[in-house]
Amino acid sequence: MTHAQTQAESRFDRGQRALSRIDGSAGEKVIASLADIAPDFARYVIEFPFGDIYCRPGLGLRDREIATVAALTALGNAAPQLKVHIEAALNVGLSRDEIVEIMMQMAVYAGFPAALNGLFAAKEVFAAHDGRQASGEAPLSESSEH
Repeated sequence: MTHAQTQAESRFDRGQRALSRIDGSAGEKVIASLADIAPDFARYVIEFPFGDIYCRPGLGLRDREIATVAALTALGNAAPQLKVHIEAALNVGLSRDEIVEIMMQMAVYAGFPAALNGLFAAKEVFAAHDGRQASGEAPLSESSEH
């Protein structure tokens, strides 16, 4: 979907739709948590990353989440954001094994501490995901598309 194709749709609306599809309720919780401190920043998060970047042609959502999980793992200090994007990676079709491999690859370029932090974040997300499945709760994503 190109910018010209969606010119009639606002960046916010396009971003809101992408956020919901990719991050599900986890992303919506992040946006809601900004409402009382920085509502403008919440809007920027919806418009720029999701309304502009994620909706660009050239890479699919799966590829974009591979890049995002790799980047957040490499940072080594973004566990809350990494956890949201590990969920998003699962939502768009990455397997747990693929997510673990991405993080192991980051040990080469970002170091073992960053990779370890990423793996521990993944372990938490996977455990929470298993807990939701065992209790019959709905997944954090409202989307069933992968």
